[in-house]
Amino acid sequence: MQNDKRFLLIHPEISRTKYNFAGVIDNEPLELEYLYALLRQNGYEPDIWDGQVEKIPLTEKLRAFQPEYVYICGRTRQENFMKEYCASAKEICGSTVFIGGLHAQHNFHRFYINTADYILKTFDIYKVFDILDGMSLSDIDGICYRDGQNWTENPSHPFDIKRLPLPDRSYFYAHSDRYRYLELLPCAHVRTAYSCPFRCRFCYRNRLNCGVYSARPIEEVVEEIQSIDCDNIYFIDDDFLIDEERIRTFIRLVKERGIHKKYVCYGRADFIAKHPELMVQLKETGFYYILVGLEAIDDTFLNEYNKCCDMNSNIRAVKILNKVGINIMGMFIVGLDFTAKDFSKLYRWIKQHKLRHTAISIFTPEFSSELMEEYKSRLITENPEAWDYLHVVAKPSSLSVRRYYFHYHVLLVKLFLKGQREGIYDFIDYSYYLKSFFKNMFRFGG
Repeated sequence: MQNDKRFLLIHPEISRTKYNFAGVIDNEPLELEYLYALLRQNGYEPDIWDGQVEKIPLTEKLRAFQPEYVYICGRTRQENFMKEYCASAKEICGSTVFIGGLHAQHNFHRFYINTADYILKTFDIYKVFDILDGMSLSDIDGICYRDGQNWTENPSHPFDIKRLPLPDRSYFYAHSDRYRYLELLPCAHVRTAYSCPFRCRFCYRNRLNCGVYSARPIEEVVEEIQSIDCDNIYFIDDDFLIDEERIRTFIRLVKERGIHKKYVCYGRADFIAKHPELMVQLKETGFYYILVGLEAIDDTFLNEYNKCCDMNSNIRAVKILNKVGINIMGMFIVGLDFTAKDFSKLYRWIKQHKLRHTAISIFTPEFSSELMEEYKSRLITENPEAWDYLHVVAKPSSLSVRRYYFHYHVLLVKLFLKGQREGIYDFIDYSYYLKSFFKNMFRFGG
C-alpha cells in the first residue's frame, strides 16, 4: 500500500556504458537535498535514490518504498532515463510524477508524456508545495501541468536564491565515500548563485532562471560551509568569481572563523587576469581547483562564442594560477570546424603553457537554443544521450565524423599520457581510460 506522505526524489544514472567518468567526478544531489529538507519540514517522508551510487535498481526501490509522489531531475543526457523512471513510477506505484532540473527548465515540452504530471520550469522548489497544497494550477507560475492528454504552460519568473533552505545532507553523509571531485573525496556541493550575467553563445546556463543572476548573501554561504562535515567544498555556481568585494568578504570571513577546507569553483580568465593579488589570497584561503573556461586558443573562436574575453587574458590567467599554486582546470571546446591541425595546435598550446589539468568538450548545440536552430540541418543524431560533450551530434565541416573522432581521441590519449607523466590523477585507472580512447579512435559513436 502507498503512503500518501512518501515522496521519492530521484537523480538518474549517468550512463549504462563504461564510457563515462563515473568514479572520477560524482556530484552530490544537491537539488534533491533542498527539496528533501522542505519535505521533512512539511511532514512528508522523503527518500532519495541516486543512480550514481545506489546498488539496487529503481524498480526495486519503488516496490519497497511505494511512494505516492516522485520527483525526477536530470540533465540532457539523462532524458531517456528520466522518461523510463516516469513509466516505472506509474506502472509500479501509480505515483504522481514531478519533473524538474536543469534540462526540463527550457526543454519542458520534451516531457509532455502521459507518465508525467507536473514539470517545473523554474528553480523554485516551493512550487511543488503549491501543487500539493491544492492551489489552483492556473495560478502557479513556472510549471507545466497535464490535464488528460493536454498540457498547459504557465509563465515563469526569476527565483530569488535567498529563499532556499539549507539542504538536508543526510544522504550525502551516508554515501560520502562516493561523492568526489577528482582526488577530493568526499566533496560537498554548495550553491551561492543561480544563472550567469555573461552571455556566451554556447552556454545553456546563462538562460536559466529567466536569464537573471541571483546570489545569496556571502555571510550565509560561509555559515553553511562551516556547518558542513566535509573538508572539500565545490561551489557549483556557473561562475563564483564575479563580484570582487563579495570574494574579499568571503576570504575575510573564512579566515576570521578559522575555517580550513579545500575549495573548487568556476571562474573566468579575465577576472583572474585582472586580480592576481586576489588569487594569492584565494590560495591562502584553501582554493585548490579553479575551473576556467578557456574554450579556445585564438581570438577568432572566442569572438564567435561571444566569450567577451581574449587570448591575452587566457594566457595571463594560466600563468597567474600556476604561479600561486592553484590548480587550473582549463576547459576547452573543440569546434565542429576543427581540422587535424587544430587538434594538434591545441595540444601544443596546452603543453607550451604548462597546463596540467584539462577538460576537452566537443561543441554541442543545446536543445531549445539559437545554436540548435543554426545546426539543425547538420544533426547526425537526436538521441539526448549523446549530449554529454563527448559525442559528435552535428556533422563536422572539415572532417568526416570518423576522422573527427580519431583526432579527438588522439588528443585525449596525448593528454592522459601527459597527465600520467606529470603524476596527476594517480587515483584513476589510466590503463582503462587509455584502452577506451584507443578503441574509440577507430569507430563511430565515440
